[in-house]
Amino acid sequence: MNKPVYLAVFITALWLVLGLMAGLELSDPDRIDLGRILEPPASGSLLGYDDLGRSIAARLVAGARTSLVVALTVVMISALVGTVVGITSAWFGGWWGRISVMLIDIFMAFPGLLLAIALAGILGPGVSNAIIALAVVGWVGFARLARAQTLSVRERDHVLAARAMGTRTPVILVKHILPLILAPLIVQATFDIAGAVIAEATLSFLGLGVQPPAASWGSMIRDGVRYMLSAPHMVVAPGAAIFLVVLSINILGDRLRDRLDVRMLNGRREPAAPRETLA
Repeated sequence: MNKPVYLAVFITALWLVLGLMAGLELSDPDRIDLGRILEPPASGSLLGYDDLGRSIAARLVAGARTSLVVALTVVMISALVGTVVGITSAWFGGWWGRISVMLIDIFMAFPGLLLAIALAGILGPGVSNAIIALAVVGWVGFARLARAQTLSVRERDHVLAARAMGTRTPVILVKHILPLILAPLIVQATFDIAGAVIAEATLSFLGLGVQPPAASWGSMIRDGVRYMLSAPHMVVAPGAAIFLVVLSINILGDRLRDRLDVRMLNGRREPAAPRETLA
């Protein structure tokens, strides 16, 4: 494990810890101090104060909890729905397979973030509606991946043997199909967490996500845009937080993908087996 990976692990762990600490209310992110409006970072204030005299450090911690809750909830819902749709579509085929493929193609035809913005606008602002909008868009990637992986493993010998023995379909899907396709789904979930952090910040920046006075990194950037020249720290702090967290998660996702790839031997990628030899 090289230095960038260690740094990515540290930043991701720090994000998780800060997200959990925000729920303990160790500091009040909504506390207003009129005497410190737009105060820059100094020895007494690590990240300075915003246009209402609120501690940016405290709001950054509260925003970490918002991004953590939204990202994990969206990815869990998307992974569950998408995996079920993808596996059953590939296994049963027929009318259900055609309908699911058509739905996947329809959703893939639209830019995901723009569709989420449109759905959030229809549902109205709020964290719950933002989660729903992002989950409606996010399941498609899992469904497409699960369907492709299931099609490639459903003719394996042990799967055919289980079917010949009369094993029930749910048991086959859970015990024989899911373990074989779980690795790429985990990698997909890792990258989707990073995407959900950006999407939540985007919705909050547009006023469709977290509502005041609750803290979100996206809404913090929106509030600081008006003071870019006089108080750039209002934008730099949440912007840097989003950048570091997303970059760290993507680095870990790349590392995880390499570790879970069966063709990675002794740190070097081996060539894939010829197509005709694959089961």
